[in-house]
Amino acid sequence: MPVAAQAQSLACSAPDRIPVPRLEQPRRGEPVRKPPIAGYLLTLSWSPQHCAGVRNPKDARDRFQCSGENGRFGWVLHGLWPEADNPGYPQWCRPAKIVPQPVLRRHMCMTPSAQLLQHEWAKHGTCMSPNPAAYLRAAEILFRTVRFPDMKRLAAAPQTAGSIRRAFAAINPGWKETMIAVGTDRDGWLDEVRLCLGPRMRPQQCRPFQKGAADRRAVRVRSMLPG
Repeated sequence: MPVAAQAQSLACSAPDRIPVPRLEQPRRGEPVRKPPIAGYLLTLSWSPQHCAGVRNPKDARDRFQCSGENGRFGWVLHGLWPEADNPGYPQWCRPAKIVPQPVLRRHMCMTPSAQLLQHEWAKHGTCMSPNPAAYLRAAEILFRTVRFPDMKRLAAAPQTAGSIRRAFAAINPGWKETMIAVGTDRDGWLDEVRLCLGPRMRPQQCRPFQKGAADRRAVRVRSMLPG
């Protein structure tokens, strides 16, 4: 059966002091795009893989997620992304002020990085709402509907992108394998699962440019460390 800790830390509570994130703006050459929104991606990140790749898990950016001081995270929310009918998705639609501290605090156990919350709001959320609290609340509602397969079992045996899709589809009513994209890093480790959503934020079949790794692609799954 799925384990609650695979979604977030068993004993997660927001830190007493949350760092104030820096303002996020498009990088040089990164355009503002405002095409009509045709759907969404709910992008989930496998925290053990993220933390395995950070240089210093006690650095300010990654301490809460990766140091183990606040329990062990499993699946966390990378972001809720508006999508267009083609790869040119909406981004950087409005200037973004700093997300207020109470809003950051509310969502740190969902997305355990104040800077990532700021980035997701600035790049993606401003294309959906003028209010960061409303955007992150919508993401939270969707994230809470997701059920997670037994990641310990998946990590114990060879997997493919197809088997990861099947594991998620089997445990989430209304999902089909064609609605789920699997992302890996350059070495074939699982790092993301993305749920393709329609304009009303209900699961729909992924478009060709959203599909991620092919079904037969070998995927390695990193285990959670003991809490």
